[in-house]
Parts: sequence; structure tokens; C-alpha cells
Amino acid sequence: MICPPTSKAGRRYVYRLAPTMFVYVVFLFIAQWTFHHHHPTGVVAYLLAILPALPLIGSLAVVGLYIAEESDEFERSIIVQSMLWGLGGAFSVGTVWGFLEDFANAPHISIFYVYLFFWIIMGLSQPIIRLRYR
Repeated sequence: MICPPTSKAGRRYVYRLAPTMFVYVVFLFIAQWTFHHHHPTGVVAYLLAILPALPLIGSLAVVGLYIAEESDEFERSIIVQSMLWGLGGAFSVGTVWGFLEDFANAPHISIFYVYLFFWIIMGLSQPIIRLRYR
């Protein structure tokens, strides 16, 4: 069961993150649809390719705002530690896979997935970090 945030900072985090993710889905749809149907080139292609990344970058800013606004030091510590695990894990997966691609002819995976790995590892690490303090 997912518990709703109890602090004001936690509620603001959810209220900021939800529209950011909605904008990401809309921008991703626009970019995919445009590339599929109109095959843009040049500057337009670059701008459209960057478009879905902007809300994802914004989501990192939302987490930063949450850390800055959260008054509970324990909660801040959990988020910061989980972010460090997420960064370390994502960089590790990306680095290992890069060497597998270069030396073992592993199939290419888009670097975009490093961002996804960050969030997955960050999310998985939070309950584990919390267990250490029980």
C-alpha cells in the first residue's frame, strides 16, 4: 500500500511531480508522432528530440526542491542516500553496459535508459535504507 505524503513538503513534491510527468508524456507523444509522420530534419529535429528531456530534467529539480523544503532531517537523509545509490547504480549499469557493447558485442541500448535506471535503483534503495534504521 502506498502511503500519501504527510508533510507539506511531501505534498508539494507530489503536486509538482505529477504535472511534470504529465508534460513528459505529452512531449514524448508529440516528438514520437512528429518523427513518425513528418520526419523532421535539422534544427527542428534536434529541438523535438530534446523536448521530452526537459520535463525529466525538471523532475530532478522537483526532487531538489523537496530536499530543500523538507524539514524532517531523517526524510531528507533517506532521499539523499537513495539518490546517491540511484546515481551510483545507474552510472555503474551504464558503464558496464558500455564496456559490454565495446568489447563483447552486446546490443546497443540507448543512453536514455541510464535515467530510468537511476529512478528504479533510487526507488528500490529507499526501503532498504529505511530498514537500516529500524
